[in-house]
Amino acid sequence: MRIFIGIDLDSEVRGRISRFLEGVESFAPEARWVRPESLHITLKFIGEQTPERVEAIAQRLRRVGGSAFEIRTGGYGFFPTAKAPRVFWIGIHAGPQLAELARSIDTATAELGIPREDRPYSPHLTLARGGGAGRRSGSPRWREGDGPNAVFTVLEKRLAAMTELDFGTMTAHEFILYHSQLSPGGSKYTKVQRFPLKA
Repeated sequence: MRIFIGIDLDSEVRGRISRFLEGVESFAPEARWVRPESLHITLKFIGEQTPERVEAIAQRLRRVGGSAFEIRTGGYGFFPTAKAPRVFWIGIHAGPQLAELARSIDTATAELGIPREDRPYSPHLTLARGGGAGRRSGSPRWREGDGPNAVFTVLEKRLAAMTELDFGTMTAHEFILYHSQLSPGGSKYTKVQRFPLKA
């Protein structure tokens, strides 16, 4: 089972992003756009695990504490840079609770032998991938083969002419263990277990 841990978007924020996507997808027709229903905020990607290990991870996650907190979605950028764009993303803005939750999850899963993250937590929502090195990857890191990429050229110009992107604010009441299934039409995510945050 290929698994990761994340936060789902509420319907209002997802709806605003969906309407935005309808308006801009035509500016980068060669990009691979994410389906709005699969958008989520990743807290930790784990990868392939046996069903027994998935259950052990879920048990450990039940002990992760935390309180509900607000998340604002807005702004945008490109990974690794705007000059060599491979990934188009929108920003996630939250208080320290979001990074603390990601750190607690990283610590909890490390106790089961899952490698810790080797870079600071940088929350974002990937909206499109434009090819280049590591076509499937949403990694912000520079990779061999990255360079000028015309896929997002028109999109960048149109976005520069828009007012600041703001998709609204939501409250994170829980985090979720997801099962990710890869398919030619894009990844399909199934919610395996939910872990509530204190009100």
